[in-house]
Amino acid sequence: MSIFHSMNISGSDLTAQRLRMDIASSNMANAQTTRAVLNEEGDWEPYQRKMAVLQPQESTFHSVFQEAVKVNGVKSVEITNDESPFKQLYNPDHPDANAAGMVEMPNVDPLKETVDMMSATRSYEANITALNASKGILMKALEIGK
Repeated sequence: MSIFHSMNISGSDLTAQRLRMDIASSNMANAQTTRAVLNEEGDWEPYQRKMAVLQPQESTFHSVFQEAVKVNGVKSVEITNDESPFKQLYNPDHPDANAAGMVEMPNVDPLKETVDMMSATRSYEANITALNASKGILMKALEIGK
């Protein structure tokens, strides 16, 4: 195990949490977007909420070995769409309203996005703290040689 392994783990999670924050920001920015994608029939569809899928890093001999000693980093494997149904809003004056006056709105819940952003921010802060602790330990180890 490398002396920098804990820093690598924290660094990989910092990247993953940054991705989660970016996705939550994008979802919030598009919470009112009713014309995001043009489907096959030529109709506009509302913005679909995005979600990050994270998993432990593994694929090389080194990572399999680290799995045996239970030390891994994190990687994002994909960004998926939330398949929950779009919200229906009655607004007959909206340009995207159907014949019944209903408008399909994005399936973004600002409360969910706020909680996800807070969770990612707290995880990011915890990893910064762990990274600084590792740096402090390495600095103290270097002082031993003085």
